[in-house]
Amino acid sequence: MQYEEAVSELYTLSGELAPAAPGTPRRKFELAHMRVLAEALGNPQNRYPSVLIAGTNGKGSTAATLASILSVSGYRTGLYTSPHLLRPNERIQISDITPGENSLSEISDDAFANAFAKVQATATRLVAEGHLPHPPSFFEVMTAMAFVAFAEAKVDIAILEVGLGGRLDATNIVEPLLSVITDISLDHTEWLGNTLTEIAREKAGILRPHGRLITLPQHPEANAAIGEIAVALDVTGINAATYLPDRITGDVSYPVVVQGESITIASPLAGDHQRRNVALAIAVSEQLLIQQQFTRITPQSVERGIRFTRWPGRLESVTIPGTRIALLMDVAHNPAGAWTLRSHLSRQIDGDQLPTPRTLVFSALKDKSIREMAQILFPLFDGPDDRILLAPIRSPRAATAEALAEVAAALDTAAEVCTSVADAMDKAADRAGSVIVSGSVYLVAEAKTWLKEQHG
Repeated sequence: MQYEEAVSELYTLSGELAPAAPGTPRRKFELAHMRVLAEALGNPQNRYPSVLIAGTNGKGSTAATLASILSVSGYRTGLYTSPHLLRPNERIQISDITPGENSLSEISDDAFANAFAKVQATATRLVAEGHLPHPPSFFEVMTAMAFVAFAEAKVDIAILEVGLGGRLDATNIVEPLLSVITDISLDHTEWLGNTLTEIAREKAGILRPHGRLITLPQHPEANAAIGEIAVALDVTGINAATYLPDRITGDVSYPVVVQGESITIASPLAGDHQRRNVALAIAVSEQLLIQQQFTRITPQSVERGIRFTRWPGRLESVTIPGTRIALLMDVAHNPAGAWTLRSHLSRQIDGDQLPTPRTLVFSALKDKSIREMAQILFPLFDGPDDRILLAPIRSPRAATAEALAEVAAALDTAAEVCTSVADAMDKAADRAGSVIVSGSVYLVAEAKTWLKEQHG
């Protein structure tokens, strides 16, 4: 099977979050079908140890940072994340064994096509034989492909980011060496529950009896829900707060003691919130060392791994080629993410680091808290020459241009509705200043595509 054919067939699969056709029930999450598929594939997920990371915000950054540390430490590392920005290959990354370097890279087109063909053929047979009631979804197939690719590459360890929730997520068929829960906030409420307690319980579904949980103190409601389940399962909790700086300053680097030695943390990922994600990654690496399975992890490889982390689209700043326009892209897609972005932008504005005039290119999926995100971000763009451009994104889950305009009107905010993301980016780039793109992963992906097509 050719790569283009594999990608085309993959995108025909039903997505768990795609709107159901009128009169038909939404697809239910469950693990039984994923276990059937994995067993037919030979349970590749059991051939290497895994770290499973759940949470609302920060789980991808934590996973990328941890994978970089392990890669730099000289371990062949698998990294599975979602969603992707430009190519589905991004979701499955594997490193070489090159001590001192973060050699993680997305799998090749041939490896992607081969993994898809293997999973798809197995799934088709299982449906034909009645072992599966319907074909697996996009995310289930991608997860199975990651398991297969990691097994074939003989990775030393896999770092797995949970897609949605935790308890019923396709990744949760593994038996994790360690479980990690990042910050929890309200998101995907139609699937996970309307309160922090309900959502936290879903995230805590990645815990195992007598297992180990690495997390940080957060909202009391989430703490209580996670703690209750952890106690019931006799889980050992590890608080990553040890690896947070003593105080938050504007410094981009700070000292932390790792294995009794002081190192300098200098993550390329912008934002104070990344300190929490880095702390979680360090705590996991310490536990892996303590368990005597990954003894090549050193203070130096932790420091270097953090420094070499790659995780695009998260407060990512570039200059549009051939211009002086500062472009900042962030995938914030819920109110908590919007507050993080606002905090970062506010400090830049106060420090005269965000050139004027400022333009916000905004969009979101229709199942998100669009009005709340707009209430958080729009007030930052109230200068005399500032602009807010609303850009519908290409997704069946996208909010329409009309819906975006209604939100702006309800907030009494002047905003221009564009025909597409490309149209919005063309208009945003027509004058000097700064452009901020945020509201959805899909929006940032389209903005990156525009940047590549227009500026190489």
